[in-house]
Formats: sequence, C-alpha cells, structure tokens
Amino acid sequence: MRQPLFIIFFILFSLKINAQVSGKLYSIKRISDGDTVVIPNESDNQYKIRFIGIDAPESRNVGNRKQVQVFGSEAKNHLKKLLFNKKIRLEFDVQKIDRYGRTLAYVYLENGLFLNQYLLAKGYARIATIPPNIKYVDVFRKSEEKARRNKIGMWKYY
Repeated sequence: MRQPLFIIFFILFSLKINAQVSGKLYSIKRISDGDTVVIPNESDNQYKIRFIGIDAPESRNVGNRKQVQVFGSEAKNHLKKLLFNKKIRLEFDVQKIDRYGRTLAYVYLENGLFLNQYLLAKGYARIATIPPNIKYVDVFRKSEEKARRNKIGMWKYY
C-alpha cells in the first residue's frame, strides 16, 4: 500500500515542478538592471519584468531616489551574459503588477534554471520578499545565507 501512494505522490510532485517551468518562452529585449528585464510582446510593445523576491544592487542613478550601488554593474553585466541569446519562462505569484507598473515574476531559463534563486546563490542579489508574493521565501533565504557565509559575489564587500 505504501509503494502505490509514494508513486502517486512522486507523479503529482513531478507535475507541479514541471508546471512551474512550462509555458511560453520570451526573448529578452534588454536588461534594465540586475533584477529587471524587458521583453517584447506581440504588438511590438514591451513589458518590464521585475524578478520577485530579490533586489540586485542599483547599476545606475534613477533621479534622487536611487543611486549606483556597490556591485550594481557586476550584477547587471552578469545577468546580460547569462541571458545573451536565451529565452525565459515566467511564473507568477499572487500579485502580478507592482506599483510602478512592472510585471512581477519568477524567471526561469529554457533549461529550467531558476534565475531568482540563482542570483541570490551567486551573490548578485539580496532577498527582498514582499507579501503576498512569498512562494519561495525559504528557498531564497537559504540561498542568500549560503552566499553571505561563503562571501560570494557582493558579499565579498560586506
């Protein structure tokens, strides 16, 4: 009796994982920052995609509000290299649009690499989980803690 239940659980779990990374592939029009990309839509407009749950250091000055931060250009350049000639898949959480009109998403490469988590693990971003979008908060917290502990990426400077 235990074995059939395990098999059913395994199949359902596998379907859930696959559902997260399935869906439409989007090309990248440009990289705005280490945590924001721009994708084109069918009518030649564009959508700003802000990675949920992370905050990369600022790579440029934005008025009086934001100033260039340590490791900002490195984070942006790394994302540019990572996404060069690649396509992404998007996964949404509870809130899809932020107060600046950006689309909020968990971002995956075609091969399934979870970019939000990867950027935390490599020290190119810090955790910035804002409710109600908290689906991966535990994964994100562990990734950042490990990067901090090992002084990876921006954590070399702190």
